[in-house]
Amino acid sequence: MDPPDPNDDVFGLFTSATGTGSATTTNLHSSSDRRFVDSSDDEEDEQDLLKNGDSSSMESASKRLDYMLQFLDRKLSLTPHHSPPSNSFPTDAVPLPNPLPELIARGGGSGIFRLPVRAAVHPHRPFSLEVRPHPLREAQIGRFLRSIAATSSHLWAATECGLRRWELTDLYAAAGEGDDHEDAVPFKESVGTSPALCLAADEGARVVWSGHRDGRIRCWRMDENGDAFKEALSWLAQKAPVLSLVITAYGDLWSGSEAGVIKIWPWEALERSLSLTAEERPMAAMLIERSFIDPRSQVAVNGYSNTFNSDVKYLLSDNTRAKVWSAGYLSFAFWDSRTRELLKVFNTDGQLENRVDISSVQDISVEVLSGSKKEKTQNSFGFFQRSRNAIMGAADAVRRVAAKGAFGDDNRRTEALVMTIDGLVWTGCTSGLLVQWDGNGNRMQDFHYHPSAVQCLCTFGMRIWVGYLSGTVQVLDLEGNMLGGWVAHSSPVIKMTAGAGYIFTLANHGGIRGWNVTSPGPLDGIVRSELAGKEFLYTRIENLKILTGTWNVGQGRASHDSLISWLGSVTSDVSIVVVGLQEVEMGAGFLAMSAAKETVGLEGSSVGQWWLEMIGKTLDEGSTFDRVGSRQLAGLLIAAWVRNDRRAYVGDVDAAAVPCGFGRAIGNKGAVGLRISVYDRIMCFVNCHFAAHLEAVNRRNADFDHVYRTMTFSRPTNLFTAAAAGTSSAAQMLRNTNAGTTYSAEGIPELSEADMVTFLGDFNYRLDGISYDEARDFVSQRCFDWLRERDQLRAEMDAGNVFQGMREAVIKFPPTYKFERHQVGLAGYDSGEKKRIPAWCDRILYRDSRSSPVSECSLQCPVVSSILQYDACMDVTDSDHKPVRCIFTVDIARVDESVRRQELREILQSNKKIKFMIDELCKIPETIISTNNIILQNQDTSILRITNKCGKKDALYEIVCEGQSTVKDDGLSSDPTPRGSFGFPRWLEVTPATGIIRPEHIAEVLVHHEDFQTLEEFVDGVPLNSWCEDARDKEVILVVKVRGRYTTESRNHLVRVRHCFTSKKKQNDLEPDSRQIKGTVLHRSDFQRLSSSHDVVDHIKNVADHLKSLHSP
Repeated sequence: MDPPDPNDDVFGLFTSATGTGSATTTNLHSSSDRRFVDSSDDEEDEQDLLKNGDSSSMESASKRLDYMLQFLDRKLSLTPHHSPPSNSFPTDAVPLPNPLPELIARGGGSGIFRLPVRAAVHPHRPFSLEVRPHPLREAQIGRFLRSIAATSSHLWAATECGLRRWELTDLYAAAGEGDDHEDAVPFKESVGTSPALCLAADEGARVVWSGHRDGRIRCWRMDENGDAFKEALSWLAQKAPVLSLVITAYGDLWSGSEAGVIKIWPWEALERSLSLTAEERPMAAMLIERSFIDPRSQVAVNGYSNTFNSDVKYLLSDNTRAKVWSAGYLSFAFWDSRTRELLKVFNTDGQLENRVDISSVQDISVEVLSGSKKEKTQNSFGFFQRSRNAIMGAADAVRRVAAKGAFGDDNRRTEALVMTIDGLVWTGCTSGLLVQWDGNGNRMQDFHYHPSAVQCLCTFGMRIWVGYLSGTVQVLDLEGNMLGGWVAHSSPVIKMTAGAGYIFTLANHGGIRGWNVTSPGPLDGIVRSELAGKEFLYTRIENLKILTGTWNVGQGRASHDSLISWLGSVTSDVSIVVVGLQEVEMGAGFLAMSAAKETVGLEGSSVGQWWLEMIGKTLDEGSTFDRVGSRQLAGLLIAAWVRNDRRAYVGDVDAAAVPCGFGRAIGNKGAVGLRISVYDRIMCFVNCHFAAHLEAVNRRNADFDHVYRTMTFSRPTNLFTAAAAGTSSAAQMLRNTNAGTTYSAEGIPELSEADMVTFLGDFNYRLDGISYDEARDFVSQRCFDWLRERDQLRAEMDAGNVFQGMREAVIKFPPTYKFERHQVGLAGYDSGEKKRIPAWCDRILYRDSRSSPVSECSLQCPVVSSILQYDACMDVTDSDHKPVRCIFTVDIARVDESVRRQELREILQSNKKIKFMIDELCKIPETIISTNNIILQNQDTSILRITNKCGKKDALYEIVCEGQSTVKDDGLSSDPTPRGSFGFPRWLEVTPATGIIRPEHIAEVLVHHEDFQTLEEFVDGVPLNSWCEDARDKEVILVVKVRGRYTTESRNHLVRVRHCFTSKKKQNDLEPDSRQIKGTVLHRSDFQRLSSSHDVVDHIKNVADHLKSLHSP
């Protein structure tokens, strides 16, 4: 990989910024400030606050004061990890009892047991703007976000129930109301619709187009106000879901759907429908619905058929050359956006295809229907045997496909594509490969920087942003050199868009973050340091109690009184209850059936369901607690309940199972786990049953190691979380396979990424060097200190062989194994023939975020726990084990994103060094154009030259058409009317319409008149009629938008282009008017290439002299 370009503005700015920043003053109202912060000064803000009574700002100030007081209380407290509750709890709450003493195992803090890195601002990535903090999955049922797009004024999101819209001026605002995350930026939501799958922004018409799963296309006006905004236009566009949309360089709207269907709506038809009033909307929908163009009905061009079978997943407009790319997973089609003709079809290897690629997928129903009647009369045994074979075969095929990574020819599958400012196209593949193509569809270079699949691409300025399935984002320059990368989200990055000086990333879990367009760069370190220094202003401490319980039920069933004694009696002030059971059901037949069900993704049993219902009744499920997740593996069962008043802060429940018995394949031994988000912190609870017998210490250690290293969480299959899976079939495949996975660093177990991990269960560690009678005597005398010295688990923890770095309260209850059923008291220990030595088999251990025993709760150490109660319910006699319970008090530090956004705003406004750097980065190079007026006749070609006068910075230009007007008989032009997305009229070609101008260089743009006066009207995809040429003179206003590398605003040049027919040109020349064009045409003969800055200056002088002589009297 080549090193970053030292001339890059970001990497070259740091030295000058540090050298002059202290002496530099900047204008608060500069254009660069508007990209990052509100341009209003402090006095105006204060006046607006007093005038409007801004309650949100007052609330934010109150929050900061509360967090500051919390911070001071923690610093002054003698027991810092017992910080006062947050302001949501009464200040006169009853003080918590003293925590129990704990034993800490050796071996923690290194290797796979190293604590995850936490900080006020993530140390390994640039600062970010939390537009929508990761909402809990359960809160998004039917509301998942699938795509985003930015316009000049808004950020739009396609959801499963319509559209959302954020004002870009509100990005730093306090939290809004009604969102599924309390700290999200305020937004507005549309009326309910079918799930939206794709978006296309049209700045020219000031609308946004959305494609939906029901096959409809909807149009939304950018300037419409109201909380539940409505569509301006809607029509049935496709018979299948609309998978892709794009606005071309000529203003047409292209849509792609399943089975290769592409439909085109000409701008004239869109404009006619949008011009109708609200009362005429039904007529507008009817007009537009039938006015599409079906390119497959056109005559085949260049020997290619226009019929395709693969889904049109992506559409891309090449505005540089006026082309359109359509793409499926394994093939591309290349179109002319002006004529709508197919130019080329090629595969992902760049090889041309001359025939339709017929899908190799066979309809399985053919084989089913071809069976003979004799087969249908076979006995039931044969039917079930064939069914079993078919199911197992299907399960095996699914496993093979999952191991491969996806369906079909995956590693070559295209997942994203984007066009850069230099006119090249980049595609991303499932294998993580990035492919660079030229504008004609020729494969140029490949780059591979990350093993995970590419999910999305975005470009801004001279950089390419890549979003991966792993949640990683990478930034490349236009040559393909990687400038930086970081983990942007904890789930796949599925969409990116640029706006307001940020690259917005949408994660599969629904979170949206904004990353500064200059990242990675020196601005990141300064802002990160400033934000970290204000940590105490936006840190919020929550406190709650968690009850965990473990019980080996020995295939029995508990009485209601036993469950009350174990759980119900201690849940009055508990917020979360986690229960782990072992030996719920055993037996060879059951274990074999359980293993078979696991292979096809099924789990659970009727006995397990009975236990869930009984515990739910004990906890008053439905009224006081809600069950949020469960997982069963053979005889192992774990479940979690959350108190209703905390339910909004607990979710994202994922489950896992690791078998350890019979070659790591059967669940008679093993573990089941739940991963839960609690106040944005990750907690894992693992219920284990390890190898039995006194001498099997090493096997038990190995079982723990295997569970810790291999436990992988995914979406549980119980009914509660199945409902949270959403409704979008297009999104379902990605979400089901990946949404539940938190992608950790390579080689790091997922349990190592959690903020708190709790192990509970029948670990089966016994007492060494003691006889049955001796143990009974010590137990009867309650001499537990001596017995603890014989505890195998304690010895292994002291040696650092197991549960490395984990903690357990000092045991002060009798051994919980083994008892005669239904015998009360300590006399109930096993008195049978085997006389098993009493032992503490049933245990509960944990680790939190502390690296030392005295660490206080903070954003660096976000979860600090202590044990208030650790005991066994010796009065319960339903099993040969006693149930054990442990109550934790947990302090959780979390970020108030609403307050931090405002702190970020203040830093960007007030820090002089940052303001200087922003001003420097956002300067627009000075440019000039060769003419402001061009006159064309039929087939004329003129050259428009754009000169970059800046000696250090690249200039990026884009040419759009602000509008077209008709020239009247008196030579005056009517008011210009813009086309969609500022597209060109069909009689005009401008190439290249985008590009980069190096310092002191010239860009040459061809402005060509194309003989295209014939107008056609389409009905149901077929030309219905056409009439002859429009012989009126026309005039368009071209806008040359010039930007710097990191600016969203532009410096514009206007160019009037008038097309005159030969018969009228002489008349117009004889009748000059103040509104007529006064300019000339720079024909191809005037073209010459310039190689240096001296050539630029000399050429400009010659052109000026030439123009002066032409206009002299």
